[in-house]
Amino acid sequence: MRRILTVISVLFLFGVRASFAQQDGGVWVQVEAQPSLREAQERAQAYSGALPDVNGFRLNSGWYAIVIGPYLRGDAEQVLRVYRAEGQIPADSFIAFSNTLRQQFWPVSANTQDQAAVTAPVAPEPEQPVAEATPQIADETRSQALQSERLLSAQERMGLQTALQAAGFYNSTIDGAFGQGTRRSMGDWQSFNGYEATGVLTTAQRKALMDDYNAPLISAGMQLYTDPQAGIEMAMPLDVVAFDRYEAPFVHFNGSTDLNAQALLISQDGTKATLRALFEVMQSLEIVPLEGPRQLRGDSFTLEGRGNDIVSYTEAKLKDGQIKGFTLVWPEGDEARRTRVLAAMKAGFSTTDAVLDAAAGSDATQSIDLVSGLQVRKPRLSRSGFFADAKGTVLTVTEAADSCSRITLDGAHELEVASTDPDLGIAVLRPSRDLSPISVAEFSSTKPRIQSEVAVSGFSYQGVLGGPTLSYGQIADLRGLNGEDGVKRLALATQPGDAGGPVFDGNGQVVGMLLPTPTNGRTLPASVSLSANTESLNKALSKAGLAGQSSATAATQVSPNELSRRANGMTVLVQCWD
Repeated sequence: MRRILTVISVLFLFGVRASFAQQDGGVWVQVEAQPSLREAQERAQAYSGALPDVNGFRLNSGWYAIVIGPYLRGDAEQVLRVYRAEGQIPADSFIAFSNTLRQQFWPVSANTQDQAAVTAPVAPEPEQPVAEATPQIADETRSQALQSERLLSAQERMGLQTALQAAGFYNSTIDGAFGQGTRRSMGDWQSFNGYEATGVLTTAQRKALMDDYNAPLISAGMQLYTDPQAGIEMAMPLDVVAFDRYEAPFVHFNGSTDLNAQALLISQDGTKATLRALFEVMQSLEIVPLEGPRQLRGDSFTLEGRGNDIVSYTEAKLKDGQIKGFTLVWPEGDEARRTRVLAAMKAGFSTTDAVLDAAAGSDATQSIDLVSGLQVRKPRLSRSGFFADAKGTVLTVTEAADSCSRITLDGAHELEVASTDPDLGIAVLRPSRDLSPISVAEFSSTKPRIQSEVAVSGFSYQGVLGGPTLSYGQIADLRGLNGEDGVKRLALATQPGDAGGPVFDGNGQVVGMLLPTPTNGRTLPASVSLSANTESLNKALSKAGLAGQSSATAATQVSPNELSRRANGMTVLVQCWD
């Protein structure tokens, strides 16, 4: 317990400097937050049907909070206790303050922030003393309080200043020196909380102040956790996560409440190369969203990811041939508490000489979509494409670039949309930096003949096989199913992942691009496919200010090996990410 108090006191140096004073408006009970206004309005309406004083506000993070109140602080704590016990609000509900709330969205046209605190609608607990209008009698005299104050360490004194600052009563330097400014802020805090304003906090008052400041940590159940197998000791939010399993190099902690938080301990033997590999692997996981800062130094790295309704933070350090670290995954919309919990985990992190056995969890279920039991991030959609010029411009289908937050080539290079032809479903993608393709499409300048042999190169299984495959068939018609120009019909069976792949003739030249199967309610036979012709592809390139490449020599039949070489060199996997 002494270690936990030490850990938490360290956090005061890193506390979030927020102003929580609510002299007029009182405080709130935050019950949940939603990422969208529509969802938040629906939840606020549902709570309003069962509870009084339900309000909704936009948060600094952009999420939308549903709160109850405002109440005086003591009433809010009573509401929190009773409603939790009755199961009317989630177990992780907590006290919130008005400075975290922005525009009100519920009730419509309301402005509850300007109202005074209301009386709690909850019956008092048995034997609960009635609040007096006169100041509460202190547990110590001013002389006794000064005497107990002298026993505080410098860190504890700075912690009190930090807590006073967070509560909105102190705005000067955090130095542990209790001068006139600190004494004045202590007196203001005492008056606000119904105590005699002596300017010296008693032992009980110091505890009340620190309990308020540490409410986010208390609500998450911050406790010291020691894992002798991983060789890690740190503060962990054990009321919201619980140990699940070992699966090297991770110790998995899964969410134990509807908060759906998650944590990992990282422990393995390694070198700088191992650390770099771990850095790359972590970025491929679903629990590390794409957006956010990340930094790799010689012997350590940090990763932060925001998106898909979560915020993820990872840090790891190499020391004496061992890599130790942790990951915290927290839902968006609870930033104040997440920040405090993360600071506690950082401040309380320490290691021993033990390291997690590399064979730990080797009998766990294996899958190519899992890394040590963690889901690899997967794109929303994967399609084929091919290089159309020497700088790496890619031709593909529009569905591979539709409403994507990020488009990649082979999971690595970033692409941006240069132009599209939505009528034919053709997209031209430009790489963020010039590439050097092994092979570039040579467009046939002659019209192919019906019944001539063709081959489509594509990622039939959307990258599972690691490379493109060739599918063989014939040209069935030089027009589309309804006689439209710009499209030809193929007698060839393909998979959805093949769409966007180049269509080759027997000379190894590109005579078209495979289009997706129509989704207009009709089901085509498995052996029927559609392809955009070269005229359509060249028009799309021209729209982007580019030109396709035609063969400079007479066309001659190529061997299957040569066709495969060309196809592998120019066909790429285009992935659309949310």
